[in-house]
Amino acid sequence: MENAPYFKFLLLMGLRYFIMTGLAFLLFYVLFRNKFARLKIQRMFPKNKDYYREIKYSCLTLVIFSAYAVLVFRSPLTAYTKLYQDISQFGLAYFFGSVMLAILIHDTYFYWTHRLMHHPKLFRYIHLIHHKSHNPSPWAAYSFHPLEALIEGGVILVVVFLIPMHRGAVGLFMLAMFSFNVYGHLGYEILPKKFYRSRLGRIFNTGTNHNDHHHGVRGNFGLYFRFWDCVMHTEKEPTLKTDRQ
Repeated sequence: MENAPYFKFLLLMGLRYFIMTGLAFLLFYVLFRNKFARLKIQRMFPKNKDYYREIKYSCLTLVIFSAYAVLVFRSPLTAYTKLYQDISQFGLAYFFGSVMLAILIHDTYFYWTHRLMHHPKLFRYIHLIHHKSHNPSPWAAYSFHPLEALIEGGVILVVVFLIPMHRGAVGLFMLAMFSFNVYGHLGYEILPKKFYRSRLGRIFNTGTNHNDHHHGVRGNFGLYFRFWDCVMHTEKEPTLKTDRQ
């Protein structure tokens, strides 16, 4: 079947989304909701209609992201990428180093495309759907308008055309990307209280930072790191604080 690769990627990405996001939702919003209450960034919880909207748009995003996967791995375009198959070609150290390099590239890509989508002339057409989650849940990790999903998924093309990457390294990068996205939209701050003021905390972004961005639609445009927000003076002190902040 010609469409088999596409549906395979759609199935795999769908399983990852529903298993990882569903597990986070089950733990923090159902089973241990009261136990983790002190870690909740916004004390109120989203409404059921918010969860349904986030899941609906996430399913559309999965359709688009799966198409990107086919383009990268199973289309004539693959021959023009810098993908390689033998780990020994560059070594194990580079294998893991390429994942970190891809994360750095993605952080830059995300910051600038994110800021662009906040431009008043673009926001309502591209980014508003994502920001309807003023109080995001983990289901919001992929809750994008289709146009935003095209932009967000485009980073995979940038990475595979820019640096040599093993297919497995691309998979690890995508797993790291999604995991951090779930954390950023979890609605809870699970990092230790002292982390934000620590040396590492001055480098890495936190769920509190991104939740505050959703709540106030101002500043804190970064994904993994605080670097670009600091350099471009768009970093804002979170107004929402938990017992961990």
